Order: sequence, then C-alpha cells, then structure tokens
Amino acid sequence: MGEKSRTEYSAINTSAAMICRVLTILVGYLTRVVFTRMLSESYVGINGLFLDIINVLSFTELGVGTAITFALYKPVAEKDQEKQKSLMRLYQNIYRTVALIVLLAGLFVIPFMDVLIKNKPEVNHLTLIYLMYLANTALSYLFIYKRSLVDAHQKLYIGVLYQSGFLLLQYALQILVLVLTRNFLLYLTIYLLCTFGGNMAIARKADQLYPYLREKNVQPLPQQERQEITRNIRAMLMHKLGGTVVNNTDNLLLSSMVGIGSVACYSNYFLVIGSVRQVLNQMFQGITASVGNLGVIEDSKRLHRIFGASFFMGQWLYGFAAIALYELLGPFVELSFGGQYVFSRDITFILCVNFYVTGLRQATLVFRDSLGLFWYDRYKSVAEAAINLVSSIILARRFGTVGVFVGTLISTMTTSAWVEPLVLYRVRLKSSPWPYYGKYLVYSLVIFATAGLTHQVCALVQGSAWRILLLRLPICLAVPNLVLLVCYHRTWEFRLLLHKALGLLRQKTRRKA
Repeated sequence: MGEKSRTEYSAINTSAAMICRVLTILVGYLTRVVFTRMLSESYVGINGLFLDIINVLSFTELGVGTAITFALYKPVAEKDQEKQKSLMRLYQNIYRTVALIVLLAGLFVIPFMDVLIKNKPEVNHLTLIYLMYLANTALSYLFIYKRSLVDAHQKLYIGVLYQSGFLLLQYALQILVLVLTRNFLLYLTIYLLCTFGGNMAIARKADQLYPYLREKNVQPLPQQERQEITRNIRAMLMHKLGGTVVNNTDNLLLSSMVGIGSVACYSNYFLVIGSVRQVLNQMFQGITASVGNLGVIEDSKRLHRIFGASFFMGQWLYGFAAIALYELLGPFVELSFGGQYVFSRDITFILCVNFYVTGLRQATLVFRDSLGLFWYDRYKSVAEAAINLVSSIILARRFGTVGVFVGTLISTMTTSAWVEPLVLYRVRLKSSPWPYYGKYLVYSLVIFATAGLTHQVCALVQGSAWRILLLRLPICLAVPNLVLLVCYHRTWEFRLLLHKALGLLRQKTRRKA
C-alpha cells in the first residue's frame, strides 16, 4: 500500500481521535457521576484543586514536546533516521530533567497547602493523596516522549488508540472500586497504574515501528541545531506559562478566595465544558503533523488557504458548541451531579464565552506550533499571565466566582486574540492580518446573534430538568447549524471543506470497490 496523502492522514487521525475521545468522555462522565455520588463534595473539590496544582507544575514540560515535535517534521519528511535518533535522545534527556524538576517543585508545595485551601476540608490522608497525583505526573515523563515521533510521522491515531484503551480500563476499574469500597486511595492507585501502563505501551509500540530508536550509536546534534531547539523550548515555556496561568489557576483562585465549594461546582462544569473542548480540539490536533509537513514543502499561498478554511471550521464548531452548552449545562449538571452544583446563568454565560474565544484560537495555535513560530510572540504570554492574575484577583474580590472567569476573558482578548494571528500572518503567511480580524468580528457577531435566536426558541421550553434537557437538545442541534449554513454556504471556505470531505468519501468508496 502506498504512502497516504496529508489529507488522508488528517482524516484518519481526526476520526480516530474524535471517536476515541467521545467514547472516553462518555465513560469518564459516568465515572464522574459515580465519583460525585459516592464521595463527598470535599473530595470533588480536592480532586479538581490537586489536578490544577499538578498542571501548573507541569508547565515546564509543555514547551519541550512542541519544540521537539516541530524539529522532527523535516527529518521525518526527508526520511533522515540519524537526525530522528539524535532528536529523540535529546528529548529523552530533557524529559528526565523535567521529571525531576516537577517532582521537586511538587514537594516544595506541600508546606503551603493551608494557604492554597481556604476552609480546609475533613479529608483523610490529604498529603498522601497529593503525592499520588504528583507521582503519576513525574513518572509519565520517563516514557511518553516517544509518542512524539509517532505523531510526527502523521500517525497520531496509534497513540490515541493506546491511550484511550488504558483510559477506558482505568474508568471501569475506578467505577468498580467506588461502588464496592468508596476508597479514594484505591481509586487513585488505579489512576496511577493505568497512566503508567499506557505510557509504557505507547513507548514499546514506537520501538516496534521505528527500531532505530533502540540503536546505541546516536550522534549528538550540531551545536547550532541544539541552540535553535533550546531557543524554541524557551519560547514555548513562556507560551505555556501564560496558558497555564490562564487555564489552570481558576481552581486555585476559587479555593483561596471563594471556598472549596465553588471549586466543586466548577470542577463539574469544567468536566463537561472540557470534554466538549477535547473532542473539538482533536479535529485540530489531527491535522497538526500534516500542517507541519505542509510547511516544509509548500508555499505561503497554500498555507494561507488551508488556514482560512481551518479558522472557518473552528468558529462554526466552537460557536455551535458554545450555544448548546449555554442552554443545556444547567439541567445537565443538575441531573448528573445534583442541584447544589449548578452555577447561576451569568457564570455559565462567561464560561461559554471563554469556551468560544478559546476555540477561535485553535487554528492559529495549530499553525503556530506546526510551523515553529514560537519565538516571535513569546512575551505575549507573560503579559497574558500577568493580566489574568491581576484582573481575576481584583474582580474575584468584588464579584466572587464570576470575577475569576471574567478576568480570564479580559486577559485573552487583550493579548492572545490579536497577537497570535498577527505573528502568523506577518512571519509565515506574508500578508496583512486585517482581513482575519474582520472575519473574527463577523464570525463573532453571527454567533452571538445565532445564540440570541436559539435562546428565544429554547425559552419556550420550561418544566423539569429532564424536560428542558430533552426538548432543548434538538433545538440546539438544529437552529444554530441551520442559521450558520444559510449564512456561509456560498463562501469559499465552506466549499473547500465540502470538496475535501467529498474527495475523501470518493477515495474510500473506490478502495472498497
């Protein structure tokens, strides 16, 4: 069988990622419901808080993976195995250092637990629970790095299948433990073992696919290339620092300024919103390696066209999803976790706006990371993190929970929303970003108008949570998509995506024939 095209690889990666993500989200949701019902609100809040602390500590890694994967695109396209070996050896050494840094930084946090947790809950073995989360993260760095080589070969679906299989096993065992024992420590032990086993399995698969990874005669990278990679890693660290502060400090701020009860509510909302975001993000992650390959061998005009179509697809998907979340989150959370976990409508609105704004950035982020544009807007991340912390703290003191999320929105709109596309257009697409900003405004106005129309129709449905959820769901599926179809069916972006989809369908039909 011949080598697949970039479009075929993108379709396979995206399909596998979305199907697996939906499946794991559904089982994960069931696990969360059992978790919430079997354990107290304190455990729900502690789980969300500790995960956020670990995510903050882990920002040191996030720049490494993206920078190394970008460096792999060219040697993979040129089938240069020696360069791939050298890069992976460097990757391994860096990750061992990262694991040690995360472990030591995590231990340093322990004396400050009383500061991070307002109204400390009655939870046994609190420090041991935290150490188990920490160990799970530190150990994973020792093996998962090999997945980057598989992804760089446009075979992201392999890692997705392994990861999803172990995640489903984890959820099944955790549900069993919660129902039979309600033992949180055993619940976390399963989490640790399945994460470790999944990473080991992916690493072994990478060794089978690319046997040269096991070869001992690895040449060190030239000094100039090491310096270039180091520069990209430093830039990505700054990007991920900003992203971590914006996306993973909400629970910390809520815990320290509002209380652990608010963290418990937000954890459930974050589960649902984050699950939808993960499914949609998979569509963009599925094209990452193909964009990287495209950037190596194609010109700016071709990249410009593919980016425009990707941005169009993102605004439609995230806009439709944001509208549905706003209308359905309340009854869904009430039925799943209980009425005590339901936020007010103003908080839900801000969460959905943040979801949409973040979604609009996905196409830009994929192209930035795939094309290696990390260096040019590195200081933007520092400004974003500072604005987020200052505005969230000030607004939280005045408005409580909603103020934390408004601070997140302010930091995104004043930095990332305009700086990231500016860099992409000027450095790589070689054109003015103003048409992009114009489309950003038009897309947003259409989505908000569509949201208003959908809300008016949904408001006609009243009654119990079950009735609202079941009757508003088809409204949310039909109204936004019909409006967007009427608005955009004649645009070149819509026609290009439709052409790509029909082309893949014809190829699949011919192969079966």
